[in-house]
Amino acid sequence: MILLQVNQLNKSFGADPILTNIKMEVQTRDRIALVGRNGAGKSTLLKIIAGHISYDSGEIMKPKEVEIGYLAQNTGLESELTIWDEMLTVFASLQQQEKELRSLEEKMSDPNAMSNEEMYNRILKEYDRLQVSFKENGGYQYEADIRSILHGLNFHTIGYDAKISSLSGGQKTRLALGKLLLTKPDLLILDEPTNHLDIETLSWLEFYLQSYEGAILIVSHDRYFLDKVVTQVYEISRHQIKRFTGNYSRYLDQKAADFERDMKQYEKQQEEISKLQDFIQRNLARASTTKRAQSRRKQLERMDVMDRPLGDEKSASFGFQIERQSGNDVLQVMDLAIGYAGEAVAGNLSFRITRGDSVALVGPNGIGKSTLLKTIIENLPALQGKILHGSNVTIGYYDQQQAELTSNKRVLNELWDDYPQMLEKDVRTVLGNFLFSGDDVLKTVSTLSGGEKARLALAKLMLQKSNFLILDEPTNHLDLDSKEILENALIDYPGTILFVSHDRYFINRITSKVIELSKEGAEEFLGDYDYYVDKKKEQEELEKFDAVSATAESVSSTEKNNYQLDKEAKKLERQRKRRIEEIEKQIEELELKIEEFDQLLCDPEVYQDHERVLKITTDNDLAKLELETLLEEWTELAD
Repeated sequence: MILLQVNQLNKSFGADPILTNIKMEVQTRDRIALVGRNGAGKSTLLKIIAGHISYDSGEIMKPKEVEIGYLAQNTGLESELTIWDEMLTVFASLQQQEKELRSLEEKMSDPNAMSNEEMYNRILKEYDRLQVSFKENGGYQYEADIRSILHGLNFHTIGYDAKISSLSGGQKTRLALGKLLLTKPDLLILDEPTNHLDIETLSWLEFYLQSYEGAILIVSHDRYFLDKVVTQVYEISRHQIKRFTGNYSRYLDQKAADFERDMKQYEKQQEEISKLQDFIQRNLARASTTKRAQSRRKQLERMDVMDRPLGDEKSASFGFQIERQSGNDVLQVMDLAIGYAGEAVAGNLSFRITRGDSVALVGPNGIGKSTLLKTIIENLPALQGKILHGSNVTIGYYDQQQAELTSNKRVLNELWDDYPQMLEKDVRTVLGNFLFSGDDVLKTVSTLSGGEKARLALAKLMLQKSNFLILDEPTNHLDLDSKEILENALIDYPGTILFVSHDRYFINRITSKVIELSKEGAEEFLGDYDYYVDKKKEQEELEKFDAVSATAESVSSTEKNNYQLDKEAKKLERQRKRRIEEIEKQIEELELKIEEFDQLLCDPEVYQDHERVLKITTDNDLAKLELETLLEEWTELAD
């Protein structure tokens, strides 16, 4: 079923075109990524589709019954209610139906109603009708749905009774996402939903969206996330749109192949044109060959001349250098406790960083990653322990909030005031490398977008030529192309790096060591992100094995040897894997069954037969409940 069609849509801001002749189609269960540079018009298109802003011309068509749910960037939920009570507001109609059911139950138990057969049958009929509606709309599972979403978004660590007004901005954004997911719209539109999510929560969201029943239209700069979730990519470039099939990696491959093919066709045609022009020039004036030359000229005039393939738009171009090399020991942290106003956020932190290391700091939100970075650069005092910097270490710090940028300065002066010995043309050249050209350098910093501020902060960082870069979420606000430029610059950087990021692709490309922060302290993993993930899985398997061994020892006699315990543990592990395989097969069968039910309910011959519709609906609900139970069991077994 087609949920949405966009035809020849145009949008301009003043005299500047943003979107030109945009065409898009969204069908049931589509998983679509909208990609493009910062400022290309992605968020503008999402807002137009969601009905939040107008468009100049074209048309947007959707069936009246199709519901669209839209989450804008950094949309925080503002409410005086608790987390749980706010989530319940999504199901106000079900709660009202529940009250009506309780009221009808009371009436049915009333002796007066029981003695009046006509009244009793009327109440019973109304009760049956309302109960069917209540069940069909998820009345018996909405509280379980709320718990599942809140747990997945990591609110169980806060407590569902917490007031929303007491939450941080990032938590309010996560909660807004959770509330939208509970509404289950036919088309879910998400603009940068991965902001403010830690890696664990990102993995949960990926799994949730993979099994989402509706269609999804999403803007994200997280490549791992896009590869896991989407099956189509629409690219906005130079105000126009182009569709690609497959996930993000497949899109990149197709785009490169298309450009190579178009360039070959263009070069071949240019070679042919050159030969024709040369023949015409040499033979037009000669009587014996004039006719042939004229024929070639007509051939050239009829030719549909191709434009040169444009390829990618202009990219930022920069690299990080150092003024002098540091000693081998760059940083040593010993028994460190960190926090605010004397209250510890994390403790028992000990680790060492040596020259040339590229260290990723990972862990759940709120564990103290940014606090640790601020403590290392002495923006915050340590509560206990020691931080030792090596010889000749110079630190360059990138703040995820770009708090150090002076809002009332012009872009040009933001750099030039720090480096007054530079010539203006050299400052402009640096800014040009970060895509600030012409009058862009005269903009006031406060008017810049998040991506522009990020590029300006990176320009300042580059000019410092520090030999130890400490980066707090450096990829936030950067588009996918800028991320790749930053990755390449950091890979070639001759100094040492310590950074916090939730971008798994970014971590994997530049990391040589991962330090995981937890309530117990800091644990080092010598390798990239994939290595860290593999080692964590090994640790979890060992912990499960130890738990099984401990259980086996407590119930078995002292004569059982280690071999038998190991054998029992492996048997349980095989049973677990077999059960996971069984569940996955059952889930696949149920999803097919539910899809068949949904198709049947759309069949005119079926939905005119009320008894058959009721039976199919009941079977469909049972299948969905069974699917929900299996998904919960699968999650427990897979953890």
